[in-house]
Amino acid sequence: MSNGNMARELHRHFDQLLEKLPSLPPDVSWLLPYQDLPETARLTQLFLNKFYNDKKPRTLILGINPGRFGAGITNVAFTDPMHLEQVCGIENSFKKRAELSAVFIYKMIAEMGGPKLFYEKFFINSVVPFGFTKNKINYNYYDDKILQNAMEPFIKFHLENLLKIGIKKEICFCLGTGKNYKYLNKLNEREKYFERVVPLAHPRYIMQYKRKELNVYLNEYTTALNRK
Repeated sequence: MSNGNMARELHRHFDQLLEKLPSLPPDVSWLLPYQDLPETARLTQLFLNKFYNDKKPRTLILGINPGRFGAGITNVAFTDPMHLEQVCGIENSFKKRAELSAVFIYKMIAEMGGPKLFYEKFFINSVVPFGFTKNKINYNYYDDKILQNAMEPFIKFHLENLLKIGIKKEICFCLGTGKNYKYLNKLNEREKYFERVVPLAHPRYIMQYKRKELNVYLNEYTTALNRK
């Protein structure tokens, strides 16, 4: 585990990820705001400096891969431009459109005491840290076996590097109880990155299909995260 400043190490990690991008199937495209949008690179730096400018180890929470309206714009996992500005206090020039997963995550973060307290303990990212589109819509790494297989060395580099930076090995929370959890848990059984992987319902699933039970899921999240 690194003894270096986590903000600096995470920034270097994103740069290294760009250098290691695998080739994609012909009909799939990368979503790379960190590389393609100067504003996103600036916001990433501001976010990391604000919440990770220390040497504290964090517990990892992993989603699937970024979508077009959250981290696909900001490069901050499960954080759309609206929540980045209004909750995290980082002004930005992007359109302030709420993204469903971000709405749930920031309700949960509020329940955990707000972003300062939350990000002192956790780092949220994704199994594949950059997103994909196919036919101009969001696409998941597990939607195509060829894509999934192509991503595995990239995923392994990503997780191994995060552990070196200061991510705790005791537990990793997986957002998504289906294919994302199945893949990550199987990979972890082989590679022994974490002592255990704990699945939680994906925020988008909750907001799309279980919104009437929102408080139940918020309680499920906060109870699991507080027990870590």
